[in-house]
Amino acid sequence: MTGGDRDPEPAATEAGARSRTTEGDRDPGLQPERTRLAWRRTTLSGTVAAVLAVRSALHAGPSPARVVAAALCCALWLGFLLLAHARIRTLAATGRPAAMAPRHATAATLCTAALAVCAAALVL
Repeated sequence: MTGGDRDPEPAATEAGARSRTTEGDRDPGLQPERTRLAWRRTTLSGTVAAVLAVRSALHAGPSPARVVAAALCCALWLGFLLLAHARIRTLAATGRPAAMAPRHATAATLCTAALAVCAAALVL
């Protein structure tokens, strides 16, 4: 085995691979697809939370506070659904979607957290 036949050191190979990997080398179809699926899963989870919140509010006897909390859950779910649907369409339409606007990301996060809090308040 001569010096030219040796395999390069693993660390050198990794460093070379990292330096050769650019934005143009990545597969544009896989990450957007995974992201679309994550948005769909989160939307489904929010749907389940909203439905269970409404069920809980009506099952225990509809008091004004429970009805308001259930309506708030539905409004938060609807807000998240609109944001998620817009993002899913953006991911499906382009191979390289732009980053999500910070205000949209903040709104989606707040809708998700507030929906969880409202649904938990109805259960307790």
